[in-house]
Amino acid sequence: MYPEEMVKPMRAELSDVGFQELYSAEAVETALKQKGTTLVVVNSVCGCAARNARPGAKMSLDGAKKPDQLVTVFAGVDKDAVDAAREHMFPFPPSSPSMALFKDGELVHMLERHHIEGRPAEMIAENLKDAYNEFC
Repeated sequence: MYPEEMVKPMRAELSDVGFQELYSAEAVETALKQKGTTLVVVNSVCGCAARNARPGAKMSLDGAKKPDQLVTVFAGVDKDAVDAAREHMFPFPPSSPSMALFKDGELVHMLERHHIEGRPAEMIAENLKDAYNEFC
């Protein structure tokens, strides 16, 4: 587990733009039961999260369409919440960072770490915007 003082600014990058932080499995279950679309970002301390994933997630919100709900869990910190979120991302293997778009509780779009790592934030944002245009 990472110390909270280390992850606090990484959490803030998403919470400051409207992402709700989920700390428990129950909170994840409640969020994913909501009608409409929900973007779940599995945040991480890895370099690609800072360089690509978090900025890409933030940039994706600049379009006309966006998810009804924005939530985030933090890998290596919020174990129960991350495990619950990953159960809903099956059949995709656990990876962090990662991003999943759900519609009415059903997984409709997934970005795994290998889709994020080495790609610019703008490309990640465009991928998400395409999914928002299709599902939101």
